[in-house]
Amino acid sequence: MADGDGAGAGLCSVSVASCLLLACGYVGSLYVWRSRLPRDHPTVIKRRFTSVLVVSALSPLWVWLWRQYTGFKTGPSLLMLMGVHSEGIFAAACFPLLLTMVLFLGPLIQLLMDYSWDFNDGLKMFLDPRCWGQCLVDIRWMRNQVVAPLTEELVFRACMLPMLVPCTGLGRAIATCPLFFGVAHFHHVIELLKFRQGTVAGIFLSAVFQFSYTAVFGAYTAFIFIRTGHLIGPVLCHSFCNYMGFPAMGAALEHPQKLLIFFCYVLGVVLFLLLLFPLTEPALYGPLALCRLARPGNGASVCT
Repeated sequence: MADGDGAGAGLCSVSVASCLLLACGYVGSLYVWRSRLPRDHPTVIKRRFTSVLVVSALSPLWVWLWRQYTGFKTGPSLLMLMGVHSEGIFAAACFPLLLTMVLFLGPLIQLLMDYSWDFNDGLKMFLDPRCWGQCLVDIRWMRNQVVAPLTEELVFRACMLPMLVPCTGLGRAIATCPLFFGVAHFHHVIELLKFRQGTVAGIFLSAVFQFSYTAVFGAYTAFIFIRTGHLIGPVLCHSFCNYMGFPAMGAALEHPQKLLIFFCYVLGVVLFLLLLFPLTEPALYGPLALCRLARPGNGASVCT
C-alpha cells in the first residue's frame, strides 16, 4: 500500500475511476454497432461477441497501466493476480461449481422432477458429443454459457479486484466490486425501453431486481475468486447460474410435490452455508496472489 493518507486516497481514487472506466468500456462496447435489431438477433450477438472479446483482451493492459500510473508494486505476476495459473486448477474448477450446485439443490430437484426423460437418457445426452456440437453452434447458448461468463468474470473480477484490494481491503472489495457488475446490467433498460417490452415502471422495477441479484451474485464470485485465487471457478459458477436462471419460486409453490421441493430449497441453503468455507479453503488451491495486496488485518480473514 502506498504510504501516507494522501497517497492512499490518491490510489483509491485512481482505482475506483479505473474500475468505473473499465465497466463503462465493457458496456459501451455493446453499443458501438448501430442497429435496430433486438439483442437476441444472431447478427447483434455476433457483433457484440467481437466487441466484448476485444475489450476483454485489452482489460489486462488496463490493469498494467493502473500499476504503472500508481506505482503500486503488486508483487505477483499479472496473470497470477488475475487467477490464470495451473496450481490447484482441478480443485478450483470442481469445488466452487459443486458448492453452487448445492445452493441450487431445490431448483435442480424441481428440474429433474419435471424432466420428461429418465436419468439414463439424460446422462447419454450429456455424454453425446453431437449434443455439445449443437450447443457450440447455437449462438445464444455460446453467449450465455461461454462468452458472457468468461468476459464478465475476467473484466469484473479478475481485472477489477487487483485494483480494488490495495485500496479497500479484501472484505470491502468483495462488497464494492459487484456494484460495478450490477450497474453494468442496467444497460438492459435501454433495450427494453427501445423495443417497448413492458411498461416503464415495470422495466425499471425489473432492472432494480436484476441489479440486486447480480450484485449478490457478483459478491459471491468475488469471494470465490479471492478464496481460490483462480478465475476458472467464478467462470464455471457464472455459466451454471446463467443456465439455471433465477429460481422459479412461483412454480415451486404450485408444484404437486411442493413440500419436497421446499425442503430441498431449504436443505440446499443450509448445506451451502455449512460448506461455503470448507469447499473454498485456500489451502486447496495454492498461493493466493490477491491476499498479498491487502494490508495485514484489512479483511485478511477472507484468506484464512
